[in-house]
Amino acid sequence: MAETVSILFVGDIVGSPGLQLTETVLPSLIKKYEADFVIANGENSHEGHGINESIIKSLHNLGVHVITGGDHSFDKWKVFPYMRENNTILRPLNYPKGNAGSGFGVYEIPGTSYKIGVLNLQGRTFMKAIDDPFSAADWALSKIKEETNIIFVDMHAEATAEKISMGWHIDGRASVMVGTHTHIPTGDARIFPQGLGYQTDAGMTGSFNSSIGMDKKVAIKRFTTGVHQKYRAAEGDNHLCGVFAKVDTETGKCVHIEQVTYPEFYSSKES
Repeated sequence: MAETVSILFVGDIVGSPGLQLTETVLPSLIKKYEADFVIANGENSHEGHGINESIIKSLHNLGVHVITGGDHSFDKWKVFPYMRENNTILRPLNYPKGNAGSGFGVYEIPGTSYKIGVLNLQGRTFMKAIDDPFSAADWALSKIKEETNIIFVDMHAEATAEKISMGWHIDGRASVMVGTHTHIPTGDARIFPQGLGYQTDAGMTGSFNSSIGMDKKVAIKRFTTGVHQKYRAAEGDNHLCGVFAKVDTETGKCVHIEQVTYPEFYSSKES
């Protein structure tokens, strides 16, 4: 039987509720899935927008090896020096040159002789007009392939069509691609023909008594009035959403992928 490495990904951690739940359940999930490498998207972890050095260190202490980002990676400017000095906190590669941080890195997988490449990209449809993520992916994957065939991609994007198009674009060149940003988990975890493990969106880790992690009353006001209202992180009905995958160490192909939700959602209640 081929040797595999196990990767656990934690979807967008939103505010204190998401951080508290991650702190509570992540160690047991790492043990349950026997995860060799843990990645988490943390761009919403500080008050729902951005991240700071304290949170980064806390997530590393919990067992997270790499933290990915997205359109809120640069919301808290005090983290910029830390991002410049530490490649375990990523931001989307396709932001223009000169911004703080790295868009990808290659890391030792603890307890093994293998390395894993982690690439962070951001879509452009209904989002900021930044550089092309497809050409950025081509360049980064060629660089990562010089060191390892095991490659994980966090594609932070609004449009499902853009995410799945990226999946087809990198199928056969990456091991796993998971979408982030919409905060709603999709039920389409599958393996593409050339071995890419794929899920359109991992979902979020935080309060589902909310509108994508934010106070639902504020969200409704924004929609009904058309006027900006300051968001604040919601509380209650907290869930950790993510993805678990196994990758063949020789070929770099995904051999197993599944959605992770803790606690699980329930579609009915007993009367």
